[in-house]
Amino acid sequence: MKFRAICENHLYSKAYSKGKRAVTSALAVYVLPDYAARRLAKAHPQKKTVNRIGLTTSTKLGGAVVRSRCRRIMREGLRSLERERPLKVGFLIVIAARSAATKLKSSDIKCQLEVAFEKLGMYKQV
Repeated sequence: MKFRAICENHLYSKAYSKGKRAVTSALAVYVLPDYAARRLAKAHPQKKTVNRIGLTTSTKLGGAVVRSRCRRIMREGLRSLERERPLKVGFLIVIAARSAATKLKSSDIKCQLEVAFEKLGMYKQV
């Protein structure tokens, strides 16, 4: 499943400044309600509300190969987590990699994301 990406820089800035934050050793997760979610749901082919995801990796982590690998691993960790436990919808979610993320595997990232989303209360109630 592809994620809907955050494309505008001002949305990243809003998520950083006004969003709720959960920090683990390898990741920082920012969550902010998406005020354009209703408008985007009307444009969605299945009329579904979705989360918009943004992944950030700083140049401090390493070269382009390291940063791209980090983004791929974060994407896969998020994908596998959403298969197990669905998240609430209608949010901007920004996941920022920290320096410890370069050495981890996708299963480790998934565990860190699980802890962060639990702190933020992002899981749907069953």
